[in-house]
Amino acid sequence: MQLMSQMMWSALLIAGPILLLSVAVGVLVSLFQVVTQIQDASLAFVPKLLAVFIALVCFGPWMLKRLVSFATSMVGGIPGQF
Repeated sequence: MQLMSQMMWSALLIAGPILLLSVAVGVLVSLFQVVTQIQDASLAFVPKLLAVFIALVCFGPWMLKRLVSFATSMVGGIPGQF
């Protein structure tokens, strides 16, 4: 149970910045579409895609370091499990 809890928290922390940024950009684009009454699907998709790319560039090293640290602790804990 503890391993599952650690896995879920790590996944939430790793995916959190990208998901939050994507949601924030989506809300802003939706607000812009409501105000201007422009209902184009690509207008909602392209800014979110760019925001996710920028977030990966900015947060990618931190995310990778966190993931490698989690994987190392899990693999290192295998001998103590059995």
